Amino acid sequence: MKRYLALLILITLTSLPSASAEVPKSFTFTGSGYGHGVGLSQYGAKGQALEGRSATEILNYYFPESEVTPVEDTATISVNIAHQVSALSLVLPAIDTATVLIDTSVATSYPQNTALNFAITGKSISGPGGIGKTWVVKWSNPQSVVSVNYGKTKFLVNHGYIQLRAVNAPGLGYRIEATNLLRLHDEYLYGIAEVPSSWPAAALESQVIASRTYALMRMTSIKKACDCHVYNSKYDQAFVGYSKEGEARYGQFWKAAVDATAVDDGHGLAITINQLPVSVFFSSSSGGMTQRAVDVWGTDIPHLVNVADPWSIDPAVNKNYASWTKQVSQKVMAKAFGLTDVIEIKLGARTVTNSVLTVTGVSSAGKSKTLPVGTFKTAVKMPSSWFELV
Repeated sequence: MKRYLALLILITLTSLPSASAEVPKSFTFTGSGYGHGVGLSQYGAKGQALEGRSATEILNYYFPESEVTPVEDTATISVNIAHQVSALSLVLPAIDTATVLIDTSVATSYPQNTALNFAITGKSISGPGGIGKTWVVKWSNPQSVVSVNYGKTKFLVNHGYIQLRAVNAPGLGYRIEATNLLRLHDEYLYGIAEVPSSWPAAALESQVIASRTYALMRMTSIKKACDCHVYNSKYDQAFVGYSKEGEARYGQFWKAAVDATAVDDGHGLAITINQLPVSVFFSSSSGGMTQRAVDVWGTDIPHLVNVADPWSIDPAVNKNYASWTKQVSQKVMAKAFGLTDVIEIKLGARTVTNSVLTVTGVSSAGKSKTLPVGTFKTAVKMPSSWFELV
């Protein structure tokens, strides 16, 4: 009996993770692509444009079940340009004057060089001439470039007008949400900064059409959290205001691309099915084939299909992300999985594009945790889900 117990203990001990198992200082991954890979591949568009394809041909390739047609696009879009800030200031050119409306009061005109400083006071916003929940600020000269300043950020606005609203932010209390309201047709698109303005014209125009379509998709309701249709960041699409069209040397090319996609004063080209704008997505590049929405977000969107994307993995087109190496420290990896340490990484099932779907971490104590690849990517700042463990 004693021999049996001794043997059982020995077997049990040898089956457990060794207490002296070496804990790696870091993990190294190699991969390709950047972003979720659904819909339009921006580097793929660049590659196709370099080969002579038009914007319409590029979009028909990445959205084969859709078409590019004119749609009405004169609506006003609300873009959040300052989120959950406690104070901000607006600076107009010295020769311009401001008109300020507080809630439903009569608008007041202010002389040149008036300080336009705003701050949260209780549940409202205090500013020049009073206090209120909603402020609207306009400027007299449509050519003026207005600076919206908060913290270390200086955001330049040229078109439309600024609205400030006091919004209750969970865990923070009331904060200022600043939005730029402007015309979708051209004013909003002039500020989109999704791709470099130095790219070929067809690539720029394909991005303009995709961005117009994306905005139309998001303009069905106002988000309470930001008092906006869209954020100016990766949560929607990158919008940098005047800094895009005013960019030295290249800004003119982006503005020309926007104008080239306008059919007339009230219509612009969009990606459609049965003449209606579709749900459209785009990202920097893929691992050689674009993703279906269902494989990335779990929601099936039939017109978002897999298409070959060889330009994304061509280093002549996509210098930085055709292939990449990413090193993740032990500290970051352990935090990502919520484990005391990680001694082993297991890559789970893959999509038909060979992108990873799940990642499992194993600790020296034998505990393991599996994360969806989207959660893992965010936690360790992985460029894409097309990767291998070295």
